[in-house]
Order: sequence, then structure tokens, then C-alpha cells
Amino acid sequence: MKRSDEGRRGLLAELAPWLAMLARHRGRLAGGTGLMALTLVAAIGLLALSGWFITATGLTGLLLAAGVAARLDVYLPGGGIRAFAVTRTVARYLERLYNHDTVLRLLADLRGRLFAVVAGLDAHALAQRRASDWLNRLTADIDALDSLFLRLLAPAAVALLAILGLAAFLALFAPTVGLAVGGLLLAGWAWLVVGQARLGMAASRRQVAGREALRGRLVEQLQGMAELEAYGALADHRRRLDALEAELYRDQRRLGTLVALGNALSVMLVGAAALAALWLAATAWQAGGLSGPLAVMMPLAVLAMSEALAGLPAAFTWLGATRGAAARLNGLRQAADKPVAEAGEAPPPGPLSVEMAAVSLRYPGAPLPALEEVSLRLAPGERLALCGASGAGKSSVVALLLRQLTPAAGEIRLGDAALSAWPEAELRRRVAALTQRIDLLDDSLAGNLRLARPEAGEGELWAALAWVELAAWAQALPEGLATRVGEGGRRLSGGQVRRLALARLHLMDPDLVLLDEPFAGLDAASVARLRPRLDAWLSGRTTLFLVHQLDGGAFDPPGIDRRLTLVEGRLAGYT
Repeated sequence: MKRSDEGRRGLLAELAPWLAMLARHRGRLAGGTGLMALTLVAAIGLLALSGWFITATGLTGLLLAAGVAARLDVYLPGGGIRAFAVTRTVARYLERLYNHDTVLRLLADLRGRLFAVVAGLDAHALAQRRASDWLNRLTADIDALDSLFLRLLAPAAVALLAILGLAAFLALFAPTVGLAVGGLLLAGWAWLVVGQARLGMAASRRQVAGREALRGRLVEQLQGMAELEAYGALADHRRRLDALEAELYRDQRRLGTLVALGNALSVMLVGAAALAALWLAATAWQAGGLSGPLAVMMPLAVLAMSEALAGLPAAFTWLGATRGAAARLNGLRQAADKPVAEAGEAPPPGPLSVEMAAVSLRYPGAPLPALEEVSLRLAPGERLALCGASGAGKSSVVALLLRQLTPAAGEIRLGDAALSAWPEAELRRRVAALTQRIDLLDDSLAGNLRLARPEAGEGELWAALAWVELAAWAQALPEGLATRVGEGGRRLSGGQVRRLALARLHLMDPDLVLLDEPFAGLDAASVARLRPRLDAWLSGRTTLFLVHQLDGGAFDPPGIDRRLTLVEGRLAGYT
């Protein structure tokens, strides 16, 4: 009993934020629930009134055949039957249209909110999962929540109200029939809601994690196919995929069996309630307490309840999947619920000074710190080269200055103001970076360039392309600036991608520039032409270059004032 109470509290705690979200739209959801109820009432009324009318017509015909004077008003019940039939059809159509529109609106709003949450996560949180896992949070997990209202809350509530209403209606004519039908249907409703959920909770919840694991391993196999084949590990990887699939299939078969059990119990329960209603109504008819048409109407009205209960077994058997999705999204929301420093005023325009005082950084699960007590200072307008081998911590310095990471210790200041106090929009406008990873959207050249400055005109875009010697190439393209670059820039060469990123940087007017190997992937002739242009553009801007080493050659960044060297997260020397 104690474990059951804890499980119930856990379920309510995991669903509470999403129930609160639904409560903010209670008016629209109430309208959808009302349409569901109207559809069900019309279905019950149609079957009950039809049964009464057919029976009454038959009995009247028998009386007339026997020479007994009898009359029956066929217009009122006939009109009622047509009204119920039309109402049921129209209400069902409107209910599907209205409720699906409501749920799609809710999911779109929720997806936008959670995308903003993901966009606000720092690199520590983002690095804990693959990009496909984050995408799964924004698609499959959110889609699983559409069950919360459309398949769980509203149908269960409407079915419960329908049972109580039907029992009360039948009790008006025969109290014993109303009590028996109400008791049987309420017991069945409780099983279909609570019992099915308990039986399927573990298996349906495992489906959420199992599908994510299968998706992740499949992505790994597709991306690493060449390496897996080269090292003879492809067969082992496939065996692991097969094991994950087998586990998912086992749970799906179990859940399918439980749904079938619930459907069978639902049919048997409605049948048993209808049989009980028929027997008790026939007994009351024999005792003279009921007319023949009313005695026939009662079991037929009960049979209409199968429509109310039909969707409950599948929905509540899979409740664990909705619960699992809610728990994962709750974790995402909690990861973003971190204290944010109050934004202050940014320093006045102009080159920014940079100061890192005893800054340390450690990635979760890493055996060694990425940075340890790093202290450095750049004067306004100074150009500093930060040298170091791969893994020395150069990229971590950039991530800290872009506020993508938060230091474990120490302080960072830009322009004599704490980095944590900078307004977000001002920081993104005045600090620009060119890293080794260049992200291009599957959009046009113009669209990718305007990421740097959305208001830039075509003349400015062509000037930026000319600055990196891509204008002639772009003009020769049939679609010019409207040419799509493909996902991640796959339609461009590596050198074109690098120069397009430099053109995007050129469109900005930053006060602090962070450049990670700016000439990587470019040939010597292109570097010789771009180097003086970059030197002129960086004039009057504070610049931090990240390089593996300086050898005095043509590929060295221009105009370096000082050099520092990072070795395993520590500053080892400077010149």
C-alpha cells in the first residue's frame, strides 16, 4: 500500500507541470470536453430512443391487429431520432476538428517554449546528450504529451460523467436498474483507468528510454559505418541493435496483450451491464412497474456506453509512456532553472578589455580540469595569440568568453564589467567568434549571411562576399544569393565554408573578436590576399587568436602583439 501511494504521488508530481499548463487553457479544453460529452449523449439517446420507438411501434401494431384501439405519436420520437443522429454526426466532426486544433496549438506553444529552454542551456548541459537526443525531446517526447488531454483526461472524465448520468436516468424509471448498471460500469471504469495503467506502467515507460537508446545507437552506426567496418566491429554493433529491438518488441507484445485484455473486459463489462439491465427491467415489467418499450430501452442505452469506454484500455495501458516523456521534459526544464545574474549596463562602445582572474573549469565526468587557475589580460585593441596543442583548453577559453560555459572558480571581466552582468543581446552584438566548427543552415547564401546582421541589404552582402573573394563565384551561380548551401553547407567546399564564415563575421561590427585558426582549410594564395584585409578590419578591435603554434609563416594571424601558451589547461609561458 505504501509503495502504491508513493507511485501515485510520483505520477502526480511528474505530470503536475503539464496539468498546470493545461489549466491555463481551461476554457478551450472545457469546450472540447463538452463536445465529447455531447457526442456521447447523442449516441446514447439515439440508441435508447430508437429501441423505445421500435418496441412501441411493434406493440402498437400487435394491439391494432388484435382489434384493440391504440395510438402512437410517431412524429415526436421520429424527430428526436433524427435530431440525435444529426447531432451525433455534427458533434463528432466538430469535436475532432476542435480538439485536434487545440492540442496542436498546445504542442506548438510547448515546443517553442522548450526550444527556448534548450537554446539557453550552456555547453556543459548540451554536451551530455547527442543532438538527436535533444531533437527527440522536442518532437517525440512532446508529441507523447498530446495523450494527456485528448486520450487520457477528457475521455476518462466524459466516460465517468456518462456512467453517473446514465445510472441516474435509469434510476428515474427503475432504481434497481440504475444502481446495478452504475455499480458495474463504475467498477469497470476504475479497472480500465487504474488497473490497466498499473499493469502497463513499467513496460510502456521502458518504451520511451528504449526508443531513445535504439535511435542513438542507429545514428552511431550510420555515422560511424566506415570505422565500424574498418575495425571489424560492425557485427557486434548490429547484435546490440538487435538486442535493443528484441527488448522493445517484447514490451510492445506485452502492451498489445494488455490492451487486448482491456478491450475484452470493456466489451464483457458493457455486455454484463446490459444483461443485468435487461433482466431487472424485465422483472419490473412483469411486476407492472415498467412498460415494454422502457424495458427494451434500458439495455440498449447501456450498450451505447461501449463508445465511452472503448478508448480507455489503450490510452491508460500506455500511460507510462506519457509519464516517461513528462519526466524527461521535467529534467530538461530543471536543467534550465538555474540562477541568472542580474544584467547590468554594458561598457561604452569601443575595443573591450578582457580579464580572466584565476579561472578554473572542469567538465562533468572529466578526470582532469579543462582549465586551472588561468589568469590573462588583454588591453583594449590588443591582439593576443593563445597557443597550445589540441586539448590544451583554448576552445574552453572561447566558450567562457562567449558565456556558453560558467567557470567553476575565478572571475571573468569584459570592459571592466563582470561577464555575468552583461545583457545577453549586448554581449552577442559586441563579441564575435569564428571557431573550428562552422554552422550553416540549409538556407540560401543570403539567409546564412544575415544570421550576422538580419537587416543587411543585398549590397552589404555582396561587399562581404567580395571581401573574402566569393562574390565572383556567387554571381556565376544561377540563383545568386538565393542559392541554397545544403545542410551544414554540404554543397560548398571546405574553403568556401570557411570564407563564408569570415564574410559573416565581416558583416558584424564587434568590439571583441575571437578567431580560432582563421586561415584553416585555405590555400596559401588565398591566405596571402585575405591576411592584409583581415589585418585592416581588426584594427581598433580587441582580438584573441587561437592557434596551435606560430612559426612566422604566411599562415600566422596578422599583427599579433603578445603570445601565451596553454599546456593541459595551465598557462605555461608568454612572449
